Parts: sequence; C-alpha cells; structure tokens
Amino acid sequence: MVHPQPSAAREEVERLLQRSEEVEPRVNAICTPHPGALQQADRLDREASSGAARGPLHGRAVLVKDNIDTHDLPTTAGSLALADAPPPDRDAPLVRRLRDAGMVVLGKTNLSEWANLRDESSTSGWSAYGGLTRNPYALNRSAGGSSSGSGAAVAAGLAAFAVGTETDGSITCPAAFNGCVGIKPTVGTVPTEGVVPISHSQDSPGPMAATVREAAALLTVLAGNGTDYSSHAVPGRLAGKRIGVPRRTYWGYSLHADAAAERAVALLAAEGATVVDGTDLPVLGEQVVRDEVLVLLAEFRSGLADYLATRSGEVPRTLEDVVDFNRRHAGTELAHFGQSLLEKALAGPLAGSPEHLEARARGVAATREGGIDQVLREHDLDALVTPSYPPAHPIDLVNAEHFTGACSGPAAVAGYPLVTVPTELAAGLPVAVSFWGTAGSEATLVEVAHGYEVARDRTTGPLPAPTFPTFV
Repeated sequence: MVHPQPSAAREEVERLLQRSEEVEPRVNAICTPHPGALQQADRLDREASSGAARGPLHGRAVLVKDNIDTHDLPTTAGSLALADAPPPDRDAPLVRRLRDAGMVVLGKTNLSEWANLRDESSTSGWSAYGGLTRNPYALNRSAGGSSSGSGAAVAAGLAAFAVGTETDGSITCPAAFNGCVGIKPTVGTVPTEGVVPISHSQDSPGPMAATVREAAALLTVLAGNGTDYSSHAVPGRLAGKRIGVPRRTYWGYSLHADAAAERAVALLAAEGATVVDGTDLPVLGEQVVRDEVLVLLAEFRSGLADYLATRSGEVPRTLEDVVDFNRRHAGTELAHFGQSLLEKALAGPLAGSPEHLEARARGVAATREGGIDQVLREHDLDALVTPSYPPAHPIDLVNAEHFTGACSGPAAVAGYPLVTVPTELAAGLPVAVSFWGTAGSEATLVEVAHGYEVARDRTTGPLPAPTFPTFV
C-alpha cells in the first residue's frame, strides 16, 4: 500500500477548491460544497502523520450525489421540497464507508431531479435545487443523467472520485457523455439505505472516476464485502477471455458510437481476447418496457414514503405531498417540464400488488435466464461489449430529449453490472463502450475493462481533457 504523505489531503483539497473556482461556474456540477472540507483534510493528514492511515484512499476527496444521505450536508434529490429541511440524521451506510476509509467528502453533486423519474419530457442534468449541469466537453451538450453532476465533476477535474446511483442508465449515461469511467454494480452490492429511492429492484449506487483502477478502488470501499476490486485492474487479464458482441439492438443507432466500439473490439482481440459475434440477446419487446416502468413507478411510490419518514422538519411525507408541492411551486419546480411520471405513479398499482409482482417476474425472466445469462452460457462468455450511448445531445429545456439508443436496459431490469469506459472523442464529444456481465461479475468486468483501457492508452492515449467550449 502507498502511504499518504503528511499533508496530502490538504494539498489535494486546496487544489480541487481552486479548480472549482475556475471551472465550476461553467459546468455547475456541485450543488452543495462542504464548508468543512479543509478541516476534514487536516484531521486525516494528522492521522496519516501518526501512522494511522485507514487504507489506500485515505485523504482522497470524493463527491457524493445529492440523493445520498449525509449528516452534515443537505440531501435534496434536486427538489426544493427538501431544500430547507435539516440534513439527514445520519450518513447513508455507503457514506459511512467513505468516511471510514479516510476519504474527504468534498460536497454533493447535482442530479436530474428525483433521479429523473419525474416527467416523460424531462431535461437530464436539471433540478430545481441545483440548476442545470453542463458537459465539460461542450457546454451546450447534455451531461446525461441522472448522475449528471458526478460525471461532469470527474471529467472537469473537480474530484478524482464521485459516487452516482443507477436505476437504468444513470451512471452509464453520464460516464459515457462526460468521458469518465462508471461502474454500476449488481443490485445489492452497495447498500441503498439512506439513498432516496426509485426502485428496490433496480437501484444501485456505484463509483465514477477517471480510470478503471480508480473506479474499482472506490467500489471496494462502497461494497465493503472484502473484495479488492482494484486488485483485478492488472495487466494480462484479457488473454483467454471470451467476449460477446450483441450487435442486434445494441449497435446500429449511432455511427460515431459504432465506429469507436469497432475499434475497441479490435483492441480486445489484439490483446488476446476471443471476440464472439452472433451473440445477440432476445429483443426486449414493448411488454418488458412497459413492465419496467410499472415496476419503477410502483416501487417509487412506496419507497419514497418510507424514505421521507426518516427525514425531520417540514418535508413532504408521501408522493402525493411532492406532487402537491410542485403544483404550488410551479413557477420554479415546473418551469421547464411537468411531473407526468409522478402523477402516473399515483394512478398506478402499488408495490406488492399482483400487477407489480407479475410485471417484475416477466422482466426478470426476459433479462436474466431468458436474456443475459442465456447468451453468456450458450456461448461460454465472460462478458459482453456494446457501445454505451451516442455522443451527448444538445441541451434543450423546451423539447423532450431524444435518445437514439442505449445499452443499459437489460442489465437494469436484471439488476446486473455494467462497466463503462471511454473510447475516444467523436466530433469533439466522448463516446464509450460498456462491458456487461452476470450477477456478481464485477471483478471479471474490471479485468476486461482495465485491459481495454491499457490497450487504448497505448494505442491512442486517454481522452484529451475537456476545454469547456461553449458549442459543439
């Protein structure tokens, strides 16, 4: 283990605070800076000086998405309904793990309000509390969602580490759009207690960082399960891996993303992996899509009430209260789009109802045994690889966003992991590939993703740093 230097934490925090002064006004990634970050750093430096460093991330700064409870900072999920509430009574368990590992909580990152489960015509990266987060590679382009601030902050150099949460694409998308690494773990690997919920079936907090090894090191802390994921980010692990390429549905929606992914597949093969074409997943029909929405809305309605019961002060207690708050504050909360998904959740079935349970069972059957697991087993694969998302689209606070395609759906419904790694810039914007696996396959995916990243760096180098152009 590399032992921290006596003043390493303060030096890093001072550098990041200076960086924030320079670029944060342009990207708006951090909604709540921690006023005591330097004091945290000094305390951790004293520990390191006395030989009491807590681990390899001792003294490193981390940003936390603003739907994750912190006892010393507000947790708002981007909503003004929680903006004036006292901070939560205690840290979420994943935040306790960050602190126990000796990390400096630098602040909270902006997100798509209510983790983007508010309206069918929403704008990713906007919340009434935090405003609009912009992409460091082009300030007119989306930072994705819902972990918009976490992805943009890592890309902008505001912290080396950030925590996001994913229900369906909310780590994968901002990682791809902002050119950083994102790991969405198997559901249950990282605890969701103290995280403003969408779905207990699909929610999964995870790390975002500049490199696979750094993301894996943060996953080690977040998971707390005794696995050192960063120990799998070592050379030579690609040789002999069998990696499937499911081209139907998950390729073909973006020429830029496809071209970059084809070059990534060629690098995997050159590093000794066996690339297996013809490994398509069954097409997820409209029924599975409808079922996923039903499950998310049903679980959000009950899960939100359970979460709000943990908060003190004058806050909404139910989803009905949130909907009413938004109507009463329409000038701010509903300034750009509505709350159709919240209203559908109120009108839809409850969690635990036959409709909910049947929809969930159909989704699991289609994406696990009848989907990802079936393809991995039939072709004896270690992982799948696909383009992640198209390049980031322009921000539009007037019209609904339009995604031409994405990789996250089957893994989201299945509750399975994804590791997203940037490949290159396409027309000035990042594009990425995502590696898929079965439940609990994070260590294998880290091996594959790190092997690809090393080959990429040797061939074309890491992504160029963003220059914050106003328009691409």
